[in-house]
Amino acid sequence: LHRPGIDKLTRPNPDDPTGQSMMVRVTEVLDCWFESGSMPFAQVHYPFENKDWFEHHYPGDFIVEYIGQTRGWFYTLHVLATALFDRPAFRTCISHGIVLGSDGAKMSKSLKNYPDVREVFDNHGSDAMRWYLMSSPILRGGDFSVTEQGIRDAVRQVVLPIWNTYSFFTMYANAADHAGRLVTEATDPLDQYILGKLHVLVRDVTQLMDVYDLFGACATIRSFLDALTNWYVRRSRDRFWDGDGAAFDTLYTVLVTLCRVAAPLLPMTTEAVHAGLTNGGVVDVEHSVHLADWPTEAAFTSDHLLVASMDRVRDVCSAASAVRKATNRRVRQPLASLTVAAPGAAQLQEYAAIIADELNVKNVVLLDELGAVATPVAKPIPAKLGPKLGARMKDFMAAFKQHGATVSSGPSGMQATVTLADGTPVTLDEHEFEFSWKVAAQDAEATDNWAALGANSGVVLLDTVLTDELVAEGLARDAVRAVQQARKDAGLHISDRIELWLSSTDSTVEAAMRNHQSMIESEVLAVSFSIGTGASEGFAAHGTVGDDLPLHVSLRRATA
Repeated sequence: LHRPGIDKLTRPNPDDPTGQSMMVRVTEVLDCWFESGSMPFAQVHYPFENKDWFEHHYPGDFIVEYIGQTRGWFYTLHVLATALFDRPAFRTCISHGIVLGSDGAKMSKSLKNYPDVREVFDNHGSDAMRWYLMSSPILRGGDFSVTEQGIRDAVRQVVLPIWNTYSFFTMYANAADHAGRLVTEATDPLDQYILGKLHVLVRDVTQLMDVYDLFGACATIRSFLDALTNWYVRRSRDRFWDGDGAAFDTLYTVLVTLCRVAAPLLPMTTEAVHAGLTNGGVVDVEHSVHLADWPTEAAFTSDHLLVASMDRVRDVCSAASAVRKATNRRVRQPLASLTVAAPGAAQLQEYAAIIADELNVKNVVLLDELGAVATPVAKPIPAKLGPKLGARMKDFMAAFKQHGATVSSGPSGMQATVTLADGTPVTLDEHEFEFSWKVAAQDAEATDNWAALGANSGVVLLDTVLTDELVAEGLARDAVRAVQQARKDAGLHISDRIELWLSSTDSTVEAAMRNHQSMIESEVLAVSFSIGTGASEGFAAHGTVGDDLPLHVSLRRATA
C-alpha cells in the first residue's frame, strides 16, 4: 500500500477497551533511514526512560554495515547525533564491501548464487566460513565473491594446520608420557625463536583487534602458523621423538596461547583444541577458551636478534628450495654445497647446521661480500623517467645501453646512476628502475641454480652437480621414505620396532642400501635388516626410488 491510497485508512485502536477511538495515519512519516539513525536513543525510549543507562552507553563502541550505508545509516546516525547531542554517533566502524556470489554478481537469495550455508557447515565447518570472510578484502571495503573453493582454502591454510599441530603434539606427548606445561623462557634456539614469534603474535594481534582490524589480525595469525608448522614443528621432529621436555612445553605453550589469540576468529576449532590441551578434551563453560584471560606479550621473552636471524635463515632456505624445484633436485637428494652471498650473511654461521639439514646439503658457505658471486643490475623504467628527464631521455637511454648503470645503496634505499655522454650523472631512485642480480659464476646455459633472497638482499647459489656418492645416499633416503609409508600402511605405531627386508631388480639400488644400511636401520627403527631378499610373511609393498627405480619393501613388527 502506498500514498495516497493509505491516507484515509483507519482501524480500531487495540489499546482502547471501549472501542471508541480509531487509529489514523500520521502523515509526517520520515525516511526509514531517519528511524534507523534514531536507533541509539529510540531503542531505550530516551529521554523519557533510561537516562542514566543511555549516558553511560552512548556513543556505541562499534557498528558494522556495508559500504552503501555511508550515505544511509552511517549518515543519519551522525546527523542526529550531532544535532541532538553534539557528539559522534559511534567510536568505531567497519564498513565492508559488497558480498558477491560465485558468479560475480551481487549475492542474492532469489538467484541463490552462493554455496548453501548448511552444506558448507556440514562439509567444512562454520569456522571455515567465518575465517574466509574475516580474512578477505571485504573487511577493507573491497567487493568479494564467496566461493566454495575459497572456503576449502581456509580449511587447508588455517584450520587444518592448527588441528594437525595439535594432533602431532598429542601423539608424541602421549608416546613420551609428557602432558606439557606453560613456559615463558627457553634455551634451544628453535624454542627461543617460536616463543619470540609468539611474543610478536600476541602484541600485533592485540593492537590490530583493539582497532577492529580483523583482516590484519587474520593475516598475522596465518603468518605465525607458517612459522609454527613449516619451520618449528618440522625442524623439531627429532626432539619430539627423543622426548625432549623443553620442546613439548614450548609447543604446549604456543598452542594454548594461539588458541586464546585466535578464539574470536576461529571459535569452534580453538575451543576444541584448548579443551584437549587444558581439560582432557572436555568442552565446558568453566574451562572455555572464550573465558580465559587474554594473553599479554610480556609473558614471553623475545630475543629480537635471534628472531631476525632465524627469519633470514628461513628466507635462505625458501630461496634455495625454489632452486631445488627449478633444477628438479628432489628434497631427499643430498647436494654438495650451498653458497649464500648477502650483507651480514656470515652472522648466520651458528645456524649453518640448521640450513644444511633443512636443505640436505653437505656444506654451507656464507659470504658477506657478493662481488665474487654476483653483481647488481639495474633496468630503468622509461614510463617513470619521462617526466623527470624530458628531452634528455634519448641521451639517457643511449648512455645506459652503452655503459649500463652503477647500483649503490642510498639514504632512502637502492639507487642507480647512469653517466651521460657529456659526463653528467643521472641518479635514479629505487622506484624508477628494476633491480636484479647477475650471478658471476653462472654458466650461461645453466640459469636455474641460483635465486635472489627476499627484497633482493643477496643471492643463494646451489651446487646441483650429482656425484655417484650423492646419488646413492639419495636412493637410501628415498628408501627410508618408502619404508615409513609402508609402516603407516601396515598400521604400526610410531614407536614400534620392525624386522625389515629390502630388494630391487636394480643393482645400484641394492648397493646404495648396503652402503647406508645403518642410517636406514636407525631412521625406520629396524632391529634387523636384510637386503636382496623378502619376508615370507608380514606386510609387503612395491615402490620406487630415485628416477622410478624399483624397490620392494617387506616388514613386520619385531617380536621382541
